[in-house]
Amino acid sequence: MSYEVKNAIIKRDSFDESYELVDPNGFFRDKDVLVAIDSDTLITIQLLITSILRNDFKKWEEITELNDDENISRLFVKLGYEKEEIAELLKGLK
Repeated sequence: MSYEVKNAIIKRDSFDESYELVDPNGFFRDKDVLVAIDSDTLITIQLLITSILRNDFKKWEEITELNDDENISRLFVKLGYEKEEIAELLKGLK
């Protein structure tokens, strides 16, 4: 089972503050409204989906404390993943 998070880049021109959609796969060519999300959050969402699809819940630890100002990329460390396991998940995102 595979799942692809369709994504593109929304690039802002600092001169006139206009936006350009960089969408080489054409996922959003017919869309009128798009939502922007930063790359760290997107990667974390992709990793979470991959973990769920692999039924990887056995590795997950209970998160007892969340801080609003904490970066979402730290979520996997809080869930109990080691650096090597995160690197293995990242390889699967190709």
